Amino acid sequence: MDSKILLAARKISKGFQTEGGQVSVLNNVDIHIKSGDSIAIIGASGIGKSTLLHLLGTLDRPDSGDLVLDGIDVFSMKDEQIARFRNKSIGFVFQFHYLLQGFSALENVMMPALIGGYNKKQAMSYAEQLLKRVGLEKRMKNRVSGLSGGEQQRTALARALVMKPKLLLADEPTGNLDEKTGESIHDLLVELNHDYGMTTVVVTHNMKLARRMKRRLTLHEGQVFETEAF
Repeated sequence: MDSKILLAARKISKGFQTEGGQVSVLNNVDIHIKSGDSIAIIGASGIGKSTLLHLLGTLDRPDSGDLVLDGIDVFSMKDEQIARFRNKSIGFVFQFHYLLQGFSALENVMMPALIGGYNKKQAMSYAEQLLKRVGLEKRMKNRVSGLSGGEQQRTALARALVMKPKLLLADEPTGNLDEKTGESIHDLLVELNHDYGMTTVVVTHNMKLARRMKRRLTLHEGQVFETEAF
């Protein structure tokens, strides 16, 4: 039996105003993502991959089109409602991890759970579980400034998962890491998708990572195309 459709983006269009006029980035894009899927979004630099990811993650609204995530017509909601929905349903990992430098790894991972209404004991318990899962059981009390780049990105992954989201979105998650450290993060993304059934969408220029995803979508001239294995 096929997995259910977790996310459906329908006729999504987005453009930006520049000094030279309106520039269309996405043009009536349709994407269907099944629960438990893993997808790489690839394409040339500046083509709009991050814009697409931000729209799928409800960080921005399209000019037209709609997004249904887990049965919810997201863009029909007000911004405050979307923010609450996003906190509970979507996890994000970026090239720059955006961790709070003055806090420990554990405190960083706890933060979304505390914002989402967990009590401190619940937030700490699940944050500790996740930090152990990403291999940081001996580093969770360390401040972020004392962690290596790979450890910081693992912390960011744990933070993205603390609310048990249905969807994990990653934008160039290994772009600032050396090859060996990057591959360890690739391994972790694949394992999390497999072990948790975590639906994962990754924007990447790294073809090794793209090949490890179950599907690849290429963004070209405002359109999205399914790409065969390469």
